[in-house]
Amino acid sequence: MGGIMIDGRTPLHVFRSGSVTGQIYRDEVLDPYVRLFRGAYGRDFLFMDDNARPHRANLVDEFLESEDIKRIPWPANSPDLNPIENLWDYLGRAIARRHPPPRDVNGLKTALLEEWSLIPQTVINNVNSSLKTRCDMCVRVREIIFHIKFVRLNSFSESFLFS
Repeated sequence: MGGIMIDGRTPLHVFRSGSVTGQIYRDEVLDPYVRLFRGAYGRDFLFMDDNARPHRANLVDEFLESEDIKRIPWPANSPDLNPIENLWDYLGRAIARRHPPPRDVNGLKTALLEEWSLIPQTVINNVNSSLKTRCDMCVRVREIIFHIKFVRLNSFSESFLFS
């Protein structure tokens, strides 16, 4: 798990084996990283995660509220809007280009940590800067879909009423 911002990033956090729970997420990510960033950035800090089950656990909500960390509301099933998803793809491609490829879990962890640190900051800045454009595009697409459905509904109604 990693955090990104304009002109910065957190270290990549690789969880130990097993499932990530809300408690693990809080203890290994929110408390050591997010809380500190909130302190450094002040009241203007906005936190974005996704709708993964550990991120929505009650104890996570309570922690964020107790630390006065504002979460950006996030629509379900919208990974294409989250800038970090572009970096996970970038990271995956970097790992796939490695020769020789990682041969075990420890090798994969080492490769992930190395490749994460090698991602150019300009790439991170670009994906962060593109968020507004991607959100605007989604709104426009939704408006177009709504318009198409409305036109079809009206056409159907007119043909039904006047046939």
